[in-house]
Amino acid sequence: MRQGNVEYLWEHLHWLVVLDQQGSFSKAAARLGVSKASMSQHIADLEKAAGIMLVQRTTRSATLTAAGRELVESTRGAFDRIATSFANVRDLAGAPRGLLRVTAPVAFSRQQLVPTLPAFLRRYPDIQIELDMSDRIRPLAQEGFDLAVRHTAAPPETHVAWALAPTRTVLAASRAYLRARGMPASPAALAGHVCLHYPRTHGTPTWTFVSADAGQPDPVTVPVSGQLAVNNSEALRDAAMSGLGIALLPDFSAQSALQSGRLVEVLPGWRSTGVFGEWLYAIRPYSAHASRVSQVFVEYLREAYAQGFAPRQPKRLHRT
Repeated sequence: MRQGNVEYLWEHLHWLVVLDQQGSFSKAAARLGVSKASMSQHIADLEKAAGIMLVQRTTRSATLTAAGRELVESTRGAFDRIATSFANVRDLAGAPRGLLRVTAPVAFSRQQLVPTLPAFLRRYPDIQIELDMSDRIRPLAQEGFDLAVRHTAAPPETHVAWALAPTRTVLAASRAYLRARGMPASPAALAGHVCLHYPRTHGTPTWTFVSADAGQPDPVTVPVSGQLAVNNSEALRDAAMSGLGIALLPDFSAQSALQSGRLVEVLPGWRSTGVFGEWLYAIRPYSAHASRVSQVFVEYLREAYAQGFAPRQPKRLHRT
């Protein structure tokens, strides 16, 4: 490296920006596709040229010093503009191509997202998708994801979000359970039933409902209890189908079971609030330019989910 010529430092500056995003030398090296040793040497060379420490190092993380922070903040915009310009030029080259890293919830991925991928990949043979199925909210830029699919009431303001489809929450049980225990006539009746719930907080779980009847505008909150709580809607759906109780499910999880009659909707005149999100979004870290690969994938998902997830349910089981 020639210390007197700043152009020799451009790559080093970019690596410092990536190190700031990733928070550790190993993660930054993996993001850049280089060795950890090479990553460390580049930052050491940059510090030598600058004549000041830029990074505080520990065994597990890397934190920028005040000087390092000033350097990153003053150069990040330039690198973003370079990335945008390159992406614009690459998009002119023809068909969309490249790797798209996506993270999405486990149940939604298994039931709705993965089944849509074969048609998308056949339509765009030069695109590769790396799908991370996780219910943990991941920091997108820090972990190198291009897009996230999120089920939420409000996407984060620090990201760019596209609405894919509205969703609703469905209360459902098996016919065998309802024959044995009866169909609840109101939310209050759920207190006498076995309720399968998604654990959110410690203490007694509650479900809140709003009536579709305009004459009853106030929400109703009911404490519920049951033998099983699980933080995965697919597992809740399967437990309900086995007759263990009444489950509160997002419609994309309940769709096929309601359509086939393996589950029956309970209290269809009431809408649950506060448990699952009301919209499905595609979210990406903020930047001035969205890659063409991201754009065509989002457009495809919007097309795939245009009709939402409401099933045409078989004849309901009447209250006994």
